Amino acid sequence: MAEEAIYNDDISINNQWDEICSQLKMEFGETAFDSWLKPLSVSSFDNGVMSICAPTAFMKNWVIAHYSERIHRIWERKNPEIKEVQFVVQNLSAGQTAGNLHGDNSLIKKIKLSPTPQGIYGLNTVANNYADCDSYSSKLNPAFTFENFVVGKTNEFAYAAARKVAESKNVSFNPLFLYSGVGLGKTHLMHAIAQYIKNSDPKRTVVYISAEQFLYKFVNALRYKDTDAFKEQFRSVDVLMIDDVQFLANKTKTQDEFFYTFTSLIESGKQIILSADKSPTDLDGIENRLKSRLNSGLVADIMPTDFDLRLGILHKKAEQMGIILPENVAEFLAQKISSSIRELEGSLKRIAAHSLLLSSGNEITLDMTQDILKDMLRSIDRKTTIDEIQKKVAEYFNISVKEMQSSRRARNVARPRQIAMYLAKQLTSRSLPEIGRKFDRDHTTVMHAVRKVEELIVEDTSMAESIDDLRHALEC
Repeated sequence: MAEEAIYNDDISINNQWDEICSQLKMEFGETAFDSWLKPLSVSSFDNGVMSICAPTAFMKNWVIAHYSERIHRIWERKNPEIKEVQFVVQNLSAGQTAGNLHGDNSLIKKIKLSPTPQGIYGLNTVANNYADCDSYSSKLNPAFTFENFVVGKTNEFAYAAARKVAESKNVSFNPLFLYSGVGLGKTHLMHAIAQYIKNSDPKRTVVYISAEQFLYKFVNALRYKDTDAFKEQFRSVDVLMIDDVQFLANKTKTQDEFFYTFTSLIESGKQIILSADKSPTDLDGIENRLKSRLNSGLVADIMPTDFDLRLGILHKKAEQMGIILPENVAEFLAQKISSSIRELEGSLKRIAAHSLLLSSGNEITLDMTQDILKDMLRSIDRKTTIDEIQKKVAEYFNISVKEMQSSRRARNVARPRQIAMYLAKQLTSRSLPEIGRKFDRDHTTVMHAVRKVEELIVEDTSMAESIDDLRHALEC
């Protein structure tokens, strides 16, 4: 097919893609769309196979894991001629290759490009990708400040260290490494540090970014042969903050670049602040020399919350929401919901919304609270484990737990595996990475499984009934 075929001879395909993009944006939200779907473009349509280009292998793999089935389903309904949608990696120009990115999703493939009205992705924008810090620094949550952080025995050391680093003009602890389980406040502290420095000393350049975004931007720089600009920008900041460092695991080239960036900033007397779900020593898939660097500063653990801290958080959040939370209700919630601050705050929001919208602002009572949160409380009281879920689902579908944890992709094994992952997410307080490890998978596979089962529940009544049966059996 000639390079201009799609645009000149089959413009309806591009029109259909525009319509699909509008629907995807509405379904997944503007942020997710702009990050992962907007950069995609139509490549070719041949013998019922639609090829869609992604600018990098990393983005292609992410889209396949999170959005491909939805894109296929929408496009199949819009154009019955389309039997398959495949995703490929495009080059800067037709016939050009970008080499081997070993350790970061391997090979950038050689393919033909189809021009679009906007031009080939990357040609006009790559030079501006690193124009200023705000262009590649993640947005900060204005609610995540030191003033809004409730301090207790389990987090006071991490809070004091974060505050010290934020308030110091000179480097205090380098690096500062914060770690904790999910929903205990490490991201809150990271945002608080960044916002404090930005507000108190605007001349200092602060970059806050997740490890996944750092990985994506590095692969993109390799893709467009723009690594010099990437290095210059990340090594010229005053404060570099990277969240969820565990996501750099097994990414050899990205770890190398991060190591050299880390070393350059330390030698220049610049501040580095990092977070992860484990201590540096316990991070799997991270090179020893990088672990050594991560351990070379101050490592601060945010431990699980105690009753008094949870009680303080509830009263603080209730005050911010402008609601009156009776002490007996606060004590009940603080006693029952102990695994995650995020879950605790979510329960309070549900109660507040119910009181405002359905009870006309009536007083919040303990009976009301127990009724509104009965699904959550039942799950907490049952304390379902992932092992129990795997066993029950395996029995239901007549397979073994060992098969469920295997690499087999046959439908009779893959579907029960997805359902077990979905139930683990619904019935336990375990994080996505923790669930993934129980199935020998990563967190993105769990995310995909949850979305897939959610779709099946809507589309397939028999599947919905099966999942309800399993949930009932596990909760009883």
